[in-house]
Amino acid sequence: MSTNDIATAKTTDAERPAKGLHVTLWVLQVLLGVFMIAASGAPKLFGVESAAEGFDTIGWGDWFMYAIGALEVAGGVGLLIPRVSGLAATGLGLLMIGAAIFNATILDFPVYTPLILLVLFAFIAWGRRYQTRRFLTRGFKAL
Repeated sequence: MSTNDIATAKTTDAERPAKGLHVTLWVLQVLLGVFMIAASGAPKLFGVESAAEGFDTIGWGDWFMYAIGALEVAGGVGLLIPRVSGLAATGLGLLMIGAAIFNATILDFPVYTPLILLVLFAFIAWGRRYQTRRFLTRGFKAL
């Protein structure tokens, strides 16, 4: 381990969230991970009628529904993996921005659900920023 690695490790340890915040983040990650897998992504992947109706209105075909469903399931799983939870939250937050835009402009669905989820994903991404930074600086060999 080089001197630079030791300095990076000390900085990373100092950036870790306090125990209460860490527990809060994990509770949110588990709840949102299960929600994104079971209630949001899986219905799209299985082509449930209620999910398909909204995507039919968008007019981009079934491939778009399956792609969004796969991203939501992958993001939900990512929230449950410590090293990539911050990246997963960031990706899901970006997905929620797109959902809010589609809901407001094309679907005439309520916008508050994706915006609430966006805030929660942003909170997780912020709380796990040390893991994201460590993952990106060390690359995939940290896995």
